[in-house]
Amino acid sequence: MTLSMLAHRDDVGLKDGLLLVGGQWRASSDGATWTHRHPATHEEIGSFAVAGVEDVDAAVKAARKAFDEGTWPRATVSERVRVLHKFSGLLREHSTELTKLLALDNGVPISFGNIYAASVTVAADVFDHHAGWIDKAGGETFPGYQGGDKLAMTFREPIGVVAAILPWNAPFLLFAQKLGPALAAGCTVVLKPSEFATFAALRMVELLSEAGLPEGVVNVVTGPGNPTGEALITHPLVDKISFTGSRAVGKRIVEASAGTLKRVSMELGGKSPALVFPGAEVALAAATAMGTVTMGLSGQACIAQTRALVHRDCYDEFLAVAQGVAGYMTYGDPFDPAVLASPLINEKQLDRVLGYIQKGQEEGARLVMGGTRMQGEYSNGNFVAPALFADVENSMTIAQEEIFGPVLAVVPFSDEDEAIRLANDTEYGLGAGVFTKDAKQAFRVAKRLRAGTIGINGFQVEPHLPFGGFQQSGLGREGGRSAYEAYTELKTVMMPLSEAMM
Repeated sequence: MTLSMLAHRDDVGLKDGLLLVGGQWRASSDGATWTHRHPATHEEIGSFAVAGVEDVDAAVKAARKAFDEGTWPRATVSERVRVLHKFSGLLREHSTELTKLLALDNGVPISFGNIYAASVTVAADVFDHHAGWIDKAGGETFPGYQGGDKLAMTFREPIGVVAAILPWNAPFLLFAQKLGPALAAGCTVVLKPSEFATFAALRMVELLSEAGLPEGVVNVVTGPGNPTGEALITHPLVDKISFTGSRAVGKRIVEASAGTLKRVSMELGGKSPALVFPGAEVALAAATAMGTVTMGLSGQACIAQTRALVHRDCYDEFLAVAQGVAGYMTYGDPFDPAVLASPLINEKQLDRVLGYIQKGQEEGARLVMGGTRMQGEYSNGNFVAPALFADVENSMTIAQEEIFGPVLAVVPFSDEDEAIRLANDTEYGLGAGVFTKDAKQAFRVAKRLRAGTIGINGFQVEPHLPFGGFQQSGLGREGGRSAYEAYTELKTVMMPLSEAMM
């Protein structure tokens, strides 16, 4: 039986995507469009406008006008809270529709799209969380340092026009992690969804309008990195860039931001280790690590625990359980509740992942299972059987570079110091997992790991917690108070109170 997404497309009623500029939905100025092909079948699902330099300029200027002259940056606390809470309610109301759109966008199965961290619910919770900061993230007052009767205080003001650039793999969460604090702070936004996950994001923007967000506060430019993304990150009227994606693009954004010293927040991926110590619940550790590189996104997630550092005493047990978990995965129609894992997002990524698997074997790692393109009914899509590598040395390519696919590299270690050394031997530093029944060891190891988020015997994304990485995993944090403050500028105001000081 041949897979097809066309009936699902028609059932959802997918419509072609337009740009949103100053409150008006319209085609691109030159009529250019992008045709979206579904990663499970390569069928043409729909198309959307590709914003050129002229379109991006119009969108940024609309956001600039809304910031400089509009009501949103000057809205009362109650007005902003009301809009953001109404939007979170609309997200929950339309969660089924949005989850189906995501399955048409990137092939993530409905079963996974309903899991909290990947779901519409987490996006709604993020907006509710940041709505709660609007009346709490104030400034401070200070006493005079050198004497005299003075008043000194700080204020937080919105940073200005924000370019929010989304990845394709987690658009619900990242839409919320960027627009939630930006809108709560009073900023205006130009949103660029990934060209591989556009339709769900466009529908979320429509719901923002329904929630009462004024025209021009959020503008949308769709299209690929060139020309759309490049025109956005280099625009002189953009005050801040918030980006989630590849390290190569992140470095380009830093270069582009230098001309006008744009503020930059970015999350650029990871090579997260899972450290499994003797006495740990090995089955839980193996299921967690192998699950993050198979279930749902098939390893196409920045926080996936793609390196398993396993003590030699429990190494064989870990491999056996991991192999079982990989064999449990099911593939096919993402609208089928029994399907647990997705295809790779496009043919370029398919070739890239297969190349890494070949590289792993060439460098001497032992391929325990998988690592081939799936055939038969899956042959028209970008499906790869999960690859489990054993006897991996941490210096190997598959243990150092972010693969973004269903590949788990298992590295043996002998003691705690070696495990920590191996874990920190990476250019990344996004996340890590520690599996042990020894509470003292858990916190001792967590303190020594160079990573932004560490889970002990489990891991969960939470709306109120900071998320981001050390080293080349990015700059800044999303989530929590630190995210809200990242969309503000801190202003100091001083005034003498006595006539003698004037």
